[in-house]
Amino acid sequence: MPTKMLREFLDQNKIRYVTIRHSVAYTAQEIAASAHIKGREMVKTVLIKSDGKLAMCVLPASNKIDFDLLAKALGGKTIRLANEVEFKDRFPECDVGAMPPFGNLYEMDVYADESLAKDEEIAFNACSHVELFQMSFKDFGRLVKPRLIPFSYHSKL
Repeated sequence: MPTKMLREFLDQNKIRYVTIRHSVAYTAQEIAASAHIKGREMVKTVLIKSDGKLAMCVLPASNKIDFDLLAKALGGKTIRLANEVEFKDRFPECDVGAMPPFGNLYEMDVYADESLAKDEEIAFNACSHVELFQMSFKDFGRLVKPRLIPFSYHSKL
């Protein structure tokens, strides 16, 4: 789903969003700084394998996944980070690591850390390391219908 397709999806659903171009950055924290976005409003998409099935975890850029908490919330499933080989073919139009958090468009479950519901706005990669989309979390929730659960903790790094 290149940026054009993501735009079309948002436009078809009458979603208000802002496109933000920034200098090349790879980590969510670097992107937030480059784009002058609050770290808690910049979200990262982390791909996991849950009982052998790919899924997306969406969490604040400044947080890390607590895998024990996530496994407990998902009913004791076996969960681990997915490696690039397991998911790169699912997102051929995206730079590796720049997947937007729209698992519903890729037939993946989406788990969003419940702390995100406190934010009015979120920003996320738009398939590249130089462009973000920013939109309301409420609209994101309406489109993606993520399962909101507590599964992350704030990381000072």
